[in-house]
Amino acid sequence: QVQLVESGGGLVQAGGSLRLSCAASGRTFSSYIMGWFRQAPGKEREFVATISRNGYSTDYVDSVKGRFTISRDNAENTVYLQMNSLKPEDTAVYYCAADREGGTWSLTRDARWYDYWGQGTQVTVSS
Repeated sequence: QVQLVESGGGLVQAGGSLRLSCAASGRTFSSYIMGWFRQAPGKEREFVATISRNGYSTDYVDSVKGRFTISRDNAENTVYLQMNSLKPEDTAVYYCAADREGGTWSLTRDARWYDYWGQGTQVTVSS
């Protein structure tokens, strides 16, 4: 089992940047596909980004492409989400998640495939 703890959320003005971190416990972090999701008030949880086990393959929801970057440091058991050019519509609770299935280059956009979730971190973008 792995435990995930997000950090780095906060209040930022539109156009600003934030870097979210997700620290994982355990020794098998490199065996997990990692993902970031978000949920705004009154809305369903939404896929944001995913990264393969080896860190060389990534995928993003169209609304964040060119603004957000997902990365991971398997030596530090941490996955990151760099968010630039933030918009008010990016306001949400952001969650990281770990998927224990899949190959070295596999990606997962479907939340139903993720096995472990963090508690979330609030991101608020003011206009």
